[in-house]
Amino acid sequence: MPLQNKNKASSLRMRLMFGAAFTVSLFMLALFPALQQVFTSALEQSIEQRLAADASALISAASVSKGQLRMPEKLPDEEFDILPARQLGFIYDNKGSLLWRSRSSKNVNINYQPKYDGTQNHEFLRAQDSEGREFFIYDVEVDLLRGQSAYFSIVTMQPVSDYQAMYGNLRQQLYVWLCFALLLLLGFLWLGLGWGIRSLRSLSAELDDVEMGRRASLSDEHPRELLRLTRSLNRLLESERQQSERYRHSLDDLAHSLKTPLAVLQGVGEVLSTQPSNAEQVRTLQGQVNRMSQQISYQLQRARLRKSGLLRYQVKLKPLLDSLLEALDKVYRDKRVQVTPVFSAELRVPVEQGALLELLGNILENAYRLCINEIRISAQLTANGCELMVEDDGPGVPKHQRERILKRGERLDTQYPGQGIGTAVVKDIIDSYGGQLFVEDSVLGGAQFRIIFPLN
Repeated sequence: MPLQNKNKASSLRMRLMFGAAFTVSLFMLALFPALQQVFTSALEQSIEQRLAADASALISAASVSKGQLRMPEKLPDEEFDILPARQLGFIYDNKGSLLWRSRSSKNVNINYQPKYDGTQNHEFLRAQDSEGREFFIYDVEVDLLRGQSAYFSIVTMQPVSDYQAMYGNLRQQLYVWLCFALLLLLGFLWLGLGWGIRSLRSLSAELDDVEMGRRASLSDEHPRELLRLTRSLNRLLESERQQSERYRHSLDDLAHSLKTPLAVLQGVGEVLSTQPSNAEQVRTLQGQVNRMSQQISYQLQRARLRKSGLLRYQVKLKPLLDSLLEALDKVYRDKRVQVTPVFSAELRVPVEQGALLELLGNILENAYRLCINEIRISAQLTANGCELMVEDDGPGVPKHQRERILKRGERLDTQYPGQGIGTAVVKDIIDSYGGQLFVEDSVLGGAQFRIIFPLN
């Protein structure tokens, strides 16, 4: 489980997604004030246009008689006469003196002084009254009124509070839409990244097939950015195959070239053994010849059963074990050994078939030879890997000698008579696959050989 979580955390798609999500989130955070400013400017522009229209209504209603401003009792726009203040109107002369104010401004005391400068410009600004209420103000200069010279400042106002609810609602909707856009964009990014790394998944599947031995090389049906990688891997695979083939041929040639000198030495020993005076020399010669033969066999097995650098194997345990037990039952038929398998029929071991056959063959041969009449073989997949256990009811292995068995490089045949070179090959196979070997006490009364192979 921890390994799976680590793999999820280091997933290329997840890392790209986190990076994209972080970038998009920063972009949205930077976009929000900009959009808010755009909407605020648009809102204020619409308010300015509304107040400008109100000012035009006041100008159309105003008249000048004998140089004096005249305003009708009833204005065309009734909002100027409604309380509380929603729409305010003021008219000032060119000296800044208030000439007229709308009924709606009765309770409003705002300290605003227009500046008439004769440019006929207009202003749009904000100001507060004595109670702290804020108003939008539109101020326009008038030089001519119905063809007569008239110099006035027409001022219309509206409370900012009238638009606060609209502004808050606009702000809330902006939050909602940006969040929705962010989620939608992240969804599209996730789909896009999935489509983008689909070629990597295809490459990973092909690598799995190569490691499992289901195909010999990677295809060229990948994006051109990956072709250099796939072709390099194919060259590496081909180089490893050729090197392994040359290695096997060299070992076979070496074994064949050594067979003849060993056979000659054995023949010489047999000739010398006919003379009693040479008995001691003959025993020494035959002992050295047997030792050389064993060492040659050991080194050949050790070299052939090494783990491949790129290939990964999954061998079904039950069929292989059945063939081994059938052969050992014939060899030890007089002993009538009872073997109890405890594992799933579908269990697979991450070891090459020849290596697994050699490993179990040696361990089971020792178990058959040393047990009284019972052996138990267990296997299971754990969080640490694939665990194999072979137990017997024999004499077991003394505790003070187990550390020596597990030391790398120890010749187990010299430590435990009867185990021979085969046990050394077992240890080398386990080491080559990154596994571990534990020698423990079995509940059956004898030894328990427990082996753990990593799954990756």
